[in-house]
Amino acid sequence: MNLALHTKIVKETATLLGFDFCGIANATFLKEDAQRLETWLNKGMHGNMSYMQNHFDLRTNPTKLVPGAKSVITLLINYYPTLSQNNDAPKISKYAYGKDYHEIIREKLNKFFLILKEKIGDIHGRGFVDSAPVLERAWAQKSGLGWIGKNGNLINKKQGSFFFIASLITDLQLVADEAGIKDYCGTCTKCIDECPTEAILPNKVVDGSKCISYFTIELKDALIPDKMKGKFDNWLFGCDVCQDVCPWNSFAKPTTDKAFEPVSSILDFTKKDWEEVTEEKFKIIFSKSPLKRSKFDGIKRNLQFLQ
Repeated sequence: MNLALHTKIVKETATLLGFDFCGIANATFLKEDAQRLETWLNKGMHGNMSYMQNHFDLRTNPTKLVPGAKSVITLLINYYPTLSQNNDAPKISKYAYGKDYHEIIREKLNKFFLILKEKIGDIHGRGFVDSAPVLERAWAQKSGLGWIGKNGNLINKKQGSFFFIASLITDLQLVADEAGIKDYCGTCTKCIDECPTEAILPNKVVDGSKCISYFTIELKDALIPDKMKGKFDNWLFGCDVCQDVCPWNSFAKPTTDKAFEPVSSILDFTKKDWEEVTEEKFKIIFSKSPLKRSKFDGIKRNLQFLQ
């Protein structure tokens, strides 16, 4: 069958479903990324995120996830919000302003694959959005959607880094996009200089065990280490400092996807509201929010640590 036609169908379907960018790469072993990941893990920069050590071969070889895989389709969807939080409130990462992106994007991926099957035929594959050991940023870079910045985020030259990344690994042979986009970070070190916990190191290495997002979301311990006291810059859930100071995010455009519109409760909550919220109310308000990942006890722990 016509590779160019199939590739055109993939790109058109991505646009139809509301994805902002779509890139395609050949499903091959990520040798250099495997070496970087191994070094990062050996240095303990994953902290207590033990799951990062699991399924190493799956993370670096897409054919282990999808037997017979030939192409990795990477999709970006903008989540940059139209509104911002109450200035006095503990801060929430922008990606968590709206509904849980996992559910929204998973539904889009399911539709994506159904459309491809209808238009192309009997193909196989799997869609992923933070749901499996996939190096999304590496595949995004490999498919020409941007470069990996010094803060570890994928940066797109047209719109910056406020994107969710999803992957569709399939046995469908497609025309791969040109990889190797130039690194436009240059000599800029704003993300390194402004990181409150000095988690961003030279040579595009981020020590995950020092990141505010790690402590406020990933860390499940009852207490946050005292050595981090006074370094969180009022971040209650996640952290956007390295993205907020990035010059490329001056090109960020507000999302047009209604599913990612901010939940009014998150924007309007004051410090007092956070202090007084009950577990029952928390579960009701944030039932479809990424904040439920930290759970009520985690949010209360983070709030107490900020005081």
